[in-house]
Amino acid sequence: MIGELIALGKLLLPIALTSLVVIIVLMIAHKFLLGDKSLNKESALPRKLILMGLYLVSFLAIALALPVVESTRNQVIGLFGIVLSGVIAFSSTSIVANIMAGIVLRFTKPFRTGDFIRVNGYFGRVSEKGLFDTEIQTEQRELVAFTNSYLTSNPITVIRSSGTIISANLSIGYDHSHSRIEKFLVEAAGNAGLEEPFVEIIELGNYSISYRVSGLLAEVKSLISSRSRLYANILDNLHGAQIEIMSPNFINSRQINDQPPAIPKPERLKKTEVEAESNPESIIFDKAEEAEQKELKVMTLSEQIKTLQTQIKDADSETKERLKLKIERLQLTLKTAEEKPAKQ
Repeated sequence: MIGELIALGKLLLPIALTSLVVIIVLMIAHKFLLGDKSLNKESALPRKLILMGLYLVSFLAIALALPVVESTRNQVIGLFGIVLSGVIAFSSTSIVANIMAGIVLRFTKPFRTGDFIRVNGYFGRVSEKGLFDTEIQTEQRELVAFTNSYLTSNPITVIRSSGTIISANLSIGYDHSHSRIEKFLVEAAGNAGLEEPFVEIIELGNYSISYRVSGLLAEVKSLISSRSRLYANILDNLHGAQIEIMSPNFINSRQINDQPPAIPKPERLKKTEVEAESNPESIIFDKAEEAEQKELKVMTLSEQIKTLQTQIKDADSETKERLKLKIERLQLTLKTAEEKPAKQ
């Protein structure tokens, strides 16, 4: 009886030790990789991928330590491979699909944190990127989350950080020369801070001509306020020149000869009444702006650390000590920047 127990103990010892080691390693990995609750989705993404890899390796280690014959062990490993392949094959509507899509987005990098994107009618700035979903902050300051599989299966419009075109459409009657109108529209775009403004005639309607004035906005972060300034300058320039802006429906709903032009009288505000130029983007996209600044800071610190680590190889002993202290300070700053939670 004792001999049978000893034999059974020897038989179960490998699987018991392997299971114990696997449990300890996974507990330490969970605490080390995901124990910090202040991590945002972008910082946690690579850690979650590492943890997934550890789970796969742990299962294979347990399978190899099973007290069975080699043919049975191979069947268990083969079954695991079939199950894993089946999960990936049928992952179009599952969690695995979002994980795979998150990996694809991370490597292709169609956009980065802080970019303006448009997806199926939704427009805003990217405020967070995670393993399962991506979050944007809209013009109403709302936070909208898209699953990563949704983003990979739908067209994404990304506004280039180097600049974008801002446009405004309006209709003017045939009683005004198009060259005169184009002059005022180009001037309005220039006053709004747009570079290289131009005007297009997009339609010759039954009652009016449709124009489009456009210009290059170099600082895309001021997209909302710049668009508003463009509209305001168009109104000021055209109304100041006694040019009426009205739609065909408005033309047909009244007799022009009996009514004055639909142009408001200009108002002159006192200096104390003139409002300072507002910056609505700082309120609308506060979380996205903070997330972008955090990501840029982390990238800058990481590059500085890599540069110093390269320099320390060829430095003398005194310089090495100084560089080591500088690297330690930068690493501490980097850790603090990564752990700082994004503003909700």
